[in-house]
Amino acid sequence: MTQERYDVTGMTCAACQTHVQKAVNALPGVRQVSVNLLTNSMTVEYDESDLNSHQIVQAVERAGYGATPRAREATGKATSGPTETPADRARRQYRAMRRRVIWSFVFAVPLFYLAMGHMMGWPLPDIMLGDGNAMIYAFTQFLLLLPILAVNAQYFKGGFTSLWHRAPNMDALIALGAGASVVYGIYALYKIAFGLGHGDTATVSQFSHDLYFEGAGTILALITLGKFFEARAKGRTSDAIDALLDLRPKRATILRDGVESEIPAEQVQVGDVLVVRTGESIPTDGVVLSGTASVDESALTGESVPVDKRAGDTVISATTSRSGYITMRATRVGDETALAQIIRLVDEATSSKAPIAKLADKVAGVFVPIVIAIAVVAAAVWLAVGQTPEFALTIAVSVLVVSCPCALGLATPTAIMVGTGRGAANGILIKSAEALEIAHGVDTVVLDKTGTITRGEPRVTDVVHRADITADDLLRVAAALERPSEHPLAKAIVAEGERRGLTGPNADGFEQVPGQGVRGVVDGGECLGGNAAMMAASGIDMAPVEHVRDRLAGEGKTPLFFAVDGRLLGVIAVADTVKPTSREAIAGMRAMGLDVVMLTGDNARTAEAIGRQVGVDRVVADVLPQDKEHEVRRLQDEGRKVAMVGDGINDAPALVRADVGLAIGAGTDVAMESADIVLMRSDLNDVPAAIELSQATIRNIKQNLFWAFFYNIIGIPIAAGCWYAAFDLRMNPMIAALAMSFSSVFVVGNALRLRLFKPRHAARSETAGPDGAADRMAGTVSISTFATSAETSRDASRTAESSSPVRRNGVPSITNQQGGTTMKKTLGIEGMTCGNCVRHVTRALEGLPGASDVSVSLEDKSAQVTVPEDMTDDQITAAVADAGYEVVSIA
Repeated sequence: MTQERYDVTGMTCAACQTHVQKAVNALPGVRQVSVNLLTNSMTVEYDESDLNSHQIVQAVERAGYGATPRAREATGKATSGPTETPADRARRQYRAMRRRVIWSFVFAVPLFYLAMGHMMGWPLPDIMLGDGNAMIYAFTQFLLLLPILAVNAQYFKGGFTSLWHRAPNMDALIALGAGASVVYGIYALYKIAFGLGHGDTATVSQFSHDLYFEGAGTILALITLGKFFEARAKGRTSDAIDALLDLRPKRATILRDGVESEIPAEQVQVGDVLVVRTGESIPTDGVVLSGTASVDESALTGESVPVDKRAGDTVISATTSRSGYITMRATRVGDETALAQIIRLVDEATSSKAPIAKLADKVAGVFVPIVIAIAVVAAAVWLAVGQTPEFALTIAVSVLVVSCPCALGLATPTAIMVGTGRGAANGILIKSAEALEIAHGVDTVVLDKTGTITRGEPRVTDVVHRADITADDLLRVAAALERPSEHPLAKAIVAEGERRGLTGPNADGFEQVPGQGVRGVVDGGECLGGNAAMMAASGIDMAPVEHVRDRLAGEGKTPLFFAVDGRLLGVIAVADTVKPTSREAIAGMRAMGLDVVMLTGDNARTAEAIGRQVGVDRVVADVLPQDKEHEVRRLQDEGRKVAMVGDGINDAPALVRADVGLAIGAGTDVAMESADIVLMRSDLNDVPAAIELSQATIRNIKQNLFWAFFYNIIGIPIAAGCWYAAFDLRMNPMIAALAMSFSSVFVVGNALRLRLFKPRHAARSETAGPDGAADRMAGTVSISTFATSAETSRDASRTAESSSPVRRNGVPSITNQQGGTTMKKTLGIEGMTCGNCVRHVTRALEGLPGASDVSVSLEDKSAQVTVPEDMTDDQITAAVADAGYEVVSIA
């Protein structure tokens, strides 16, 4: 199967859209057709063995329209020339319509003035007054009408062409209505001429006031004015796609044979080495080869905080380097870049149809023939009951002009385009209108734990050390012992040591003990690191930390024990930590009335601990990846509408099975393909935001459809004169034209209100959660102590001051501090607003000479740090100030 996009010309209303779709659907080999009136585009999925693009174009042309296949960008190489963007097309159509409006009113205003002057008592030249000048008066109106007909000839050309193909559209209604007025006016000219030639002043007087030229001219001018406003509003609906297109880098600096040269970005090929300096956009997707940079990815992800990039990190096209200098290798260019895929997803979503639009499509397919039939029947009925031909003609023209299939055709695509565009601006990529509609009815959200609720990588969460040493002492030993290991838990400990700047030699005689841990010699001390079984096998007294072990295990964390020379140093807990915003996002989902279920392969105890921490309704543990799909199906069998949220790789079957699949993070092609909605940021707050956006969009579509149906149901009977006998109520053709024009403008304007949409649960970088959990999530570690049965805290302060050059309190010499007494400081800090602020303050305090045990709390706006006794408060204050924050108190 091949999917191809076409630009379609000649469509003016929902009936056109339906006729094009039927024409292409009738071809053999066509699997699916989606025609979008708003973007004048068509997407066709067909079997290349049965059909080709030329036959598709011919089918559209036989239906009375035009079609051109869109050029596709080459894989691995960008296109060489620019293509017309939606914004370019909208501007071109807007300028053309503006010219038509101006020239229409240049001649319509004097035509209206001349025609209505007698009735309104407006001053007119003598040459236009009296029955003797009736032909001059009438022929002048005819001459003023001709330019209006010329600049709006498209209505007649398109309308009569659609009638010829037996597929009448809105242009046919306009052409019949205005054309009938013109034909009747020409007939009146002949009657006036006949009356003047035969001295029949009564005929001259009658037909000089029944010309209807002003009706035709005003109808065309007002309809064109409505089309002008519609074109202007429709151009704004594609702002999101236009903004994405504008992000595409124009130039790139390429490095060849050590020489830099600037080339157009579309000429970059896979494997090229590029240079990116401060303030420049990254030309393609790639990987950093050397250097460092702070990259602003907000245009694609909405994340306001720049991301630090260094060698080995991936970078995304159209993001901007705010500081630094890097060289990078291009890995994806052209339509393979993340930006191109985002644009494609948004464009495809706006071209797709929501199920709610099917009723409008069915009505639009028969709307115009029914309206023509109503106009003919209404005119015939009024003639039959004794009304004049002029009255019957007015009724018929009013019915033809007042009906508005445009409003039906624009009701859904305008809201879909603005809604998906608004989602893209917030890092929420909705792949189809169907997904957008289904999402609004979701009642159950299923969350994968790893990588979705949690970070997906182990981190140190707790350090429990013996009272006579510091946390840094324990971490130095643990990092030295674990550094040679490849185990993920070992890497987490080493990473925490590096974060704190704790360096030292690797352990000698390193040995892994299967199922237990590692052992080695650190500066002459026999060190052990592993689980409780290893400690028990080595005769280590675990009694002082049994309660700690139970508590940590109950919280879903993995406790690792460390000992030196037969004495326990402490416990380091490692866990896949919960993302800072997960609890807040889940609370938001529950506040929306959604049931939240967490799926995980973890054991029940760990899973329940995470579930309690984030507040889900139900936890399903010990689930294998292939069983997640069965759990989603089970929920659907219970009658629930399920949204599955995962990382898009091992969750792919469940994402496809769910009513709506949402992929957290857009880093993999599997995520793009498996999910219905792709969340660019790895933030669960985007899940309720996506559902809110869906609800707002569907609500807007329903409002538009209600107006479209209500307008026609009310307007057509009034125009047909149904209330004339009872209430003397009928509609002038000019009023009908004005009403029809602005019904479409109303629909587009209502859809544009979605541009004001702001989710109540907006994703943000790192936030404080309840119960003070946010600071731990943001990277700080819980520090506590324990006392052994033989050594109580009575010796702690005294022994901490010793500074043996080899060992202190049984700890290898790499744990020694510089000596001297230390003191613990508690700081009150203003200016911290997110987890990044916590990290900045933490780094600033850890950079102080001799500082240790740094703990920063975002919720309490405070920090604790242990520093040498000779360090002054001014030094601490200055370090925090240099990081951009204010110390308001020190205790």
